[in-house]
Amino acid sequence: MLAESFLPHMNGVTHSLLQVLYHLERRGHESLVVAPRSGPIDQSLCGVEAVLLPSIPLPSYPDVRLALASTRRLAHLMREFDADVVHLASPFVLGWRGVLAAESVGIPSVAVYQTDIPAYAQRYGMPGLAPALDRHLSRLHRRATLTLAPSSSAIERLAAMGVGQVQLWGRGVDTERFGPSRRNDAWRTQIAPNGDTIVGYVGRLAPEKQVEDLAVLADIPHVRLVIVGEGPSRADLEKVLPTAHFTGFLGGTQLAEVLASFDVFVHPGEHETFCQTVQEALASGVPVVATGRGGPLDLVNDSVTGWLYRPGDLADLRERVRDLAGDGSKRRVFALRASESVEGRGWDRLGDELLGYYRWAMGHATTARAPRVVRRAAGQVVPLVCQPDLIASSSGLSSNTIVPPAVVSVRSTVVPRAGVGAAAEHPDPPIKAALASLCCSRRFTHRRPV
Repeated sequence: MLAESFLPHMNGVTHSLLQVLYHLERRGHESLVVAPRSGPIDQSLCGVEAVLLPSIPLPSYPDVRLALASTRRLAHLMREFDADVVHLASPFVLGWRGVLAAESVGIPSVAVYQTDIPAYAQRYGMPGLAPALDRHLSRLHRRATLTLAPSSSAIERLAAMGVGQVQLWGRGVDTERFGPSRRNDAWRTQIAPNGDTIVGYVGRLAPEKQVEDLAVLADIPHVRLVIVGEGPSRADLEKVLPTAHFTGFLGGTQLAEVLASFDVFVHPGEHETFCQTVQEALASGVPVVATGRGGPLDLVNDSVTGWLYRPGDLADLRERVRDLAGDGSKRRVFALRASESVEGRGWDRLGDELLGYYRWAMGHATTARAPRVVRRAAGQVVPLVCQPDLIASSSGLSSNTIVPPAVVSVRSTVVPRAGVGAAAEHPDPPIKAALASLCCSRRFTHRRPV
């Protein structure tokens, strides 16, 4: 229902949200996305309804836009759509208003933690804002019915902020799109005609990604550095990395072919809550060198599928890349293990897990701040898909334990309210950066496609 980061601007938040929307459509659910109007959307949304809001660009990063909408308007959209659950993807600015609106209407909210904004503030030269941003994130996630974190380090981060109701939900990977068979020898010959080892990075070119750290690789013999992506730091990075090949933004099959054509994938960012491009590199059969902090800790099996170097130790980064660049046999062994490591991580399975979490939230929504206004008749919870490997026995589990089993759909009747409640009028704290998305889903009934 709400999206502060959405098409045509493609990033990790947008990519994950699109995958969730496609999965909901495949499972017969209906979704509504509310997003900032930032340009034409030239791809299909599979019939998903979208409300595009007025927005303003973030001064330091104009590709990121802040949507302008009141809590009252968001509450109206939720009631009008008759939503069963509100999905907040990387909530911060719009997400704060969204969680208040959901409370006022009596709809459970599932907040997906995805961006370490306080850490980003430090990288953008505003370290003094980090404590206030931490407090804001903590307050937001504590008000949500449930928070989903993509990695063990993200769970620890949220726990340190005082957020208690947190469960692990990773990210899927498209193993049909990303795979070793996508390797393109013609592209490799064009980029490295002398047969150099191709070391590549894929991601946004922005301060928080620390791509400038890759300058330590410049003098490794017989290594060709390739940088895939766009962002506000590109001009500066082209000066810092004068011998690197910059491709600009790539997507679709073109990205899959380039990624599979790397010999080594490298990612120096220390503030990744998950790091989807690392997972896509592994699926492509490419060994990974990444910092030993954040999301890569859960993705890279050190000395098996790649190397994790000591955070901040650029000499260690250089040595790990040099080790793989100079040893083709080791690369081949690591590459085989890399592609094996992502088996079973498809978006269908992750999407079904998410639907299980929606079900849990609908059954455990708090009534402390806003009385429930959703009435459900007995027998209206209908299992659509039942996968035994996703169903855990509830024997011995406490009432607070979340088990994401079968995919379910709940049809509800929402009683209109005259107002949105006092909580919804709380002002937002000062915010300098934001990436937030939200979608509301319910079972597909008889609504007209847009």
